[in-house]
Amino acid sequence: MDVLFYIFAGATGVAAALASIAIWAPRAVPPRVAAVAIAALFIPIAYVELIEMLSKPKPMSFEWFERNADNATVLGVSLHEGEAIYMWLRLDGAMEPRYYVLPWRQPLAERLEDAIEAAVAKHSAVVITRPFALKNADDLGDLNVKIVPPPLPPRKRPQLPPQIFNPREFRI
Repeated sequence: MDVLFYIFAGATGVAAALASIAIWAPRAVPPRVAAVAIAALFIPIAYVELIEMLSKPKPMSFEWFERNADNATVLGVSLHEGEAIYMWLRLDGAMEPRYYVLPWRQPLAERLEDAIEAAVAKHSAVVITRPFALKNADDLGDLNVKIVPPPLPPRKRPQLPPQIFNPREFRI
C-alpha cells in the first residue's frame, strides 16, 4: 500500500486519543460529548481531504519520501506561462507516475521544452537526474535534464547450418 494509509491511520489514532482524553477529563458532560462528536467528525473529514489531495500536483520541494531518487523519467510537461510548470514523472523503481508542480522559471521551461522536442524527434526519453536535490527555487533552471535513447533490441546470433555426419568423408 502507499503512505496514504499510514497517514490516515495516524490521523485516526490522534483523533481517538483526543476523544479518549475528552471522555476521561473531569468536566461536565456536554463539553465531553462535544469533544467526542468533533473527534468523530474529524475522521471522515481527514479521509476526504487525503483523497482530494491525490488529484492535486505536489510541489517538488514537498517531496520527502522519495527525495533521494536518482533518476526520474519525464512522462509529460504542461507549461502554464508565468505561473507554473506541471510535470508527470516516473521515479526509478516505481511504476505509477507522480504529478509535480514547479514555480515558473523561463530558463527551465525553455530547457524542458527543447529536451522534449529533441526526445520526440529521436524517439527517446527525457530523464532528470536527482530531481529533488535542489534546495531553493533559484536553482530550478539547473535541473539535470538529459535525453536517453531507447534501448537497442537484442540481436539474435546467426543460425549455423546443421552439422550432419557423412561417413564417406574423411574428416576427423
